[in-house]
Parts: sequence; structure tokens; C-alpha cells
Amino acid sequence: MSLVTITSFGYLHAPPPPAHLTLDLRAHFRDPHVQPVLRELTAVDRAVRDVVLATPGVADLLDAAVGLVNAYLLGPGAGDLTIAVGCAGGRHRAPAVAMAVARALRGHGTPVDLRHRDLHRPVVHR
Repeated sequence: MSLVTITSFGYLHAPPPPAHLTLDLRAHFRDPHVQPVLRELTAVDRAVRDVVLATPGVADLLDAAVGLVNAYLLGPGAGDLTIAVGCAGGRHRAPAVAMAVARALRGHGTPVDLRHRDLHRPVVHR
């Protein structure tokens, strides 16, 4: 069975990692960074995940991402697949969405390697 590698990242730290699919969350989904109580937290914290996953459109994005992954895995050149999920700083939206996609794929029996490139980095002050 093919392995799906999901990497969350922040565009403000470095260029996106190479991937078959890249989800750019910057312009279309609310950033928890703007809420002072959430700014220093990360997607490891439930409060951040709850805000991100409750954002209008995110549930549809998750369903679409899982559908895209399944389509790629069913293709005639099926092999390992790499997905990159990016937001501004890589601490809130991207890792929360990456975790949710990984959880959904694992629930279907797909092997997933989840990585967070920038989750450990300090908050980017804009």
C-alpha cells in the first residue's frame, strides 16, 4: 500500500516543500493568530484545532483533500504521495488541517507519515 506523507509548513519561514498536492490556506481561511489568546498556542492545543476546524469551508476542504488523495492513489501510476499544507507561520491552520487530513486517511486504512516543518518555530509577528 502507498504511503501518504503530509507536511505542514509556514510560507513565511521558507519555500513550500516539494509535493504532489499543495494546499495554501493563507488567503481563504481565518487565521487564529489574530486572536491574542491563541497567538502563542499551536495546533497541538485543542483550542486552536477547534477554531480552525470550525472555520467555514474547512470541512469541505478536508473532504476534497481526502478525495484527491484517494484519486491519486487509485491512478495507474499509484505510488507514494506527498501533500504539503501551508499557512503564514505554520503553527495554526496548516498543522490543524494536516492533522485532520491524516486522521481521516488513517481512518480509511491509508498509511500516513505526518510532519510539521515549522510548528516549533516562534510566532511570526506581522
